[in-house]
Amino acid sequence: MAPLLSVQSFHVHYGPVQAVRGIDFEIREGEIIALLGANGAGKSSTMNALVGLVPVASGKVVFDGRDITHNAPETLAPAGLTLSPEGRRVFGTLSVAENLMMGAYGIRDKTAIAAAWDRVYSLFPILHERRDQFAGTLSGGQQQMLAVARALMSGPRLLLLDEPSLGLAPKIVEQVFELILLLRDQGVTLAVVEQNVAMALEVADRGYLMAGGQFVVSGTTGELAHSDALHSAYLGAD
Repeated sequence: MAPLLSVQSFHVHYGPVQAVRGIDFEIREGEIIALLGANGAGKSSTMNALVGLVPVASGKVVFDGRDITHNAPETLAPAGLTLSPEGRRVFGTLSVAENLMMGAYGIRDKTAIAAAWDRVYSLFPILHERRDQFAGTLSGGQQQMLAVARALMSGPRLLLLDEPSLGLAPKIVEQVFELILLLRDQGVTLAVVEQNVAMALEVADRGYLMAGGQFVVSGTTGELAHSDALHSAYLGAD
């Protein structure tokens, strides 16, 4: 079976800076992959380029059998590829419900949108309770829930999560990772950029370790957990 996402010779540049340098990877339907690495390794640049927020300098991205390398961002969510970005980036002066509607932009099927409302409010009852509240007044954990829920409004087949646990209390972090497993069980394929290595390896099936814009090691999470390169990346070991 062909992978859901295939990335080949993928480069991302910011002017003369090569943020991502010729990586190759694939994601199979129904799995969770973890993208690990220290700050500045190229993880977020990879995520942002996959959904068209920054241009792909060269290479090829195939999603569900279609070349999407240079697709505009607004075409990708309706196609089933969605990003929940680092830092949550909710619209603080809009209500919770209005933020959620932003996630359904470009979806024309009213039945699908109605089903998405039911789904996100079932997953996140607190958002239903606070649907008329300004998003900027939510706690950090609630804003993270809103960011993920907004990404789910388009009904993604592949959900990219960039640092979903960043800045959250330990109890909320546990809830975030429980949610990741629940979404996988509901049929969503996930790719997760995460600084919490232990939790990422616990939920993921496979992982890739980035450094300097390239992959330095990849494999099952068990293989990564015992990798000297992983320990060096996070602990500065020789």
